[in-house]
Amino acid sequence: MNDFLNYWEHIPSAHRVWILVGGMVVFWLIEGYYPLFRFSFKRYRHAGVNLVFLSFTLVLNIIFGFTTVLVCSWVTTQQVGLLNLVHLPEWIKMIAALFFLDFFGQYAPHYLMHRIKWMWKFHMIHHSDSKVDVTTGTRHHPGEWIIRESFTVLGVLLIGVPVSYYFLYRSVSGFFTHFTHANIQMPPLLDKTLRWVFVSPNLHKVHHHFERPLTDTNFANIFSLWDRIFGTYAYTDPQNLKYGLDVLDENDDEDLAYQLRIPFDKRIKTDY
Repeated sequence: MNDFLNYWEHIPSAHRVWILVGGMVVFWLIEGYYPLFRFSFKRYRHAGVNLVFLSFTLVLNIIFGFTTVLVCSWVTTQQVGLLNLVHLPEWIKMIAALFFLDFFGQYAPHYLMHRIKWMWKFHMIHHSDSKVDVTTGTRHHPGEWIIRESFTVLGVLLIGVPVSYYFLYRSVSGFFTHFTHANIQMPPLLDKTLRWVFVSPNLHKVHHHFERPLTDTNFANIFSLWDRIFGTYAYTDPQNLKYGLDVLDENDDEDLAYQLRIPFDKRIKTDY
């Protein structure tokens, strides 16, 4: 366990990038052979637009990400946070950190972005994709990244997350982001089994339905238990779904300039 945590505490930046990109490439290739939906679109163009948003995220990680790492180091040195107040086996603390970071870094800000108008307008860019695939998981406005990371820092402080847990969480969260957005066919029994505890591809696709109330469900990224606990869990056959947003023209989902303007365009309806 010590060697495992030591690796994550000192994981080279190149390894983190390879984990992120490698997972995306693997699921992108699987999509080509076992797609859930057979979209009529140019895959490379669609991926290119979404990867531009990923580049924004990577730049923000470089500029501001070190702040979160510094906070992790501080809570460890000062023994601040819940995990530093209890005596439990290291593996239990590690799982607890992943569980609660999924709440602070994903569920809570995600829920609020569907309830608070100005937050929602940043998040609309993610939902505007009418052809959800693995690259959609990278499609976030820079403003949304700042919101999510702010909540993550709050979680680090309250939980008492060391650097090793934080980097592990980032990789696990990245894997689930690719996995759950991937346009892949899942064996029904496997998907049903997974979603008792975890977010499965078919479960998350419900969240990308083009209209409410399904849009406002399934906010977690790793553990579906958060949605079960707070009553935001919903499931329907993915064949009944349509992606995008009913307040946006799906023909503009690859117009990068238009997408970046959405949070600041008062003419765009929000229903909030």
